[in-house]
Amino acid sequence: MNQRIVTTRRIGAAVAVALLATAGGARATQKHIDINMTVSKGAAVCLPHAKADVKVVSSGTAEDMYIYATGLPKNTDFDFFVIQVPTAPFGLSWYQGDVESDDEGNAFQHFRGRFNIETFVVAPGEAPAPDVFRDAPFPDATFNPTTSPVQMYHLGMWFNSPADAKKAGCAATETPFNGEHNAGIQVLNTATYPELQGPLSKLR
Repeated sequence: MNQRIVTTRRIGAAVAVALLATAGGARATQKHIDINMTVSKGAAVCLPHAKADVKVVSSGTAEDMYIYATGLPKNTDFDFFVIQVPTAPFGLSWYQGDVESDDEGNAFQHFRGRFNIETFVVAPGEAPAPDVFRDAPFPDATFNPTTSPVQMYHLGMWFNSPADAKKAGCAATETPFNGEHNAGIQVLNTATYPELQGPLSKLR
């Protein structure tokens, strides 16, 4: 069977199961949202057809996020983030997980966490932080900055490495957006939504 059909059926089945699960519980009226991710400005020339459809389904105590991306270079690793604003300088950013494309440039991923109007980061005070990747292009900070609660409603996806970006015909610029802080450029984002009204804010 065609891999594209298999992947499409896979995401459809997963979302259907999640929706049935929420409908059958005590919180049957919980909502879900659909999000469109579009190609970032930096990747538009090399990956003009890249995009992703994202569905977020709430169980009331947490959310399931289903990502189906197309138009990507085949068999390539990417890193997915929840971010404060969709484009540079991105603001505070949370590394959610990895996404990998298949041999047709399609990718499916499922994350579970808090993806709604309550998604935020806070640091009531400065504290020491682990210095793990000290030799990375973007070394770890050894102390966090103090910050009041900052809501984070946007999504972004990056090449896992500058080498992968270059192979796809994109710029080989190095960024901190992977687990070892040596990622490539941003590929997808939610920049079609207002900067201060990212799509996750729609799920209440």
